Amino acid sequence: MQTERQIQIIETSIELIASKGIQGFTIKNLSKAIGISEPAIYRHFENKTEILVNILDSFKEMGQMMALVVSNDDTAIEKIEFLFSKMLEIFSEQPAYISVIFSEEIFKNEEVLKTKIIEILNMHQSNIEKIVEIGQANKNIRSDIDKSYLALIFMGSLQLLVKRWELNNQNFDLKQEGKKLIDSLKLMV
Repeated sequence: MQTERQIQIIETSIELIASKGIQGFTIKNLSKAIGISEPAIYRHFENKTEILVNILDSFKEMGQMMALVVSNDDTAIEKIEFLFSKMLEIFSEQPAYISVIFSEEIFKNEEVLKTKIIEILNMHQSNIEKIVEIGQANKNIRSDIDKSYLALIFMGSLQLLVKRWELNNQNFDLKQEGKKLIDSLKLMV
């Protein structure tokens, strides 16, 4: 269970990453944004990596809740559409997650962060594969393409759209473009 101060540090970290990017996320900038000393941050978190792990954990928890979608009675396409819509909603509301999750530079030298992001990606891959497998068994998703490749196509398409939105300074409606992407993917499968 996190303390109020830890929650404040995590939330402020997300805001800081959203405004200054991952490069601007320093303990010095974080302590200034909160209005406490740098040593006060270290009383709650060992280092910046631990804060990033907590941010990723909160994203992982959201993904675990989405795993419940796998077992509902919707068609596979409806499940994927729902998951994509939820992910786009999260990224629209918390763009800093994009900077953390899709930022290769922070994972190159931080094995703990790399491991955490791999867990999240594998969880999403597994959930989408299960949905595709069910859809293939029910004949509402084509079965001539392996479920893992279809899941990769879905995930890669979503990641590219989200990253393009971020790099273009969020200058288009992510949810609307996401809907167009989902409609296009539905035609393919």
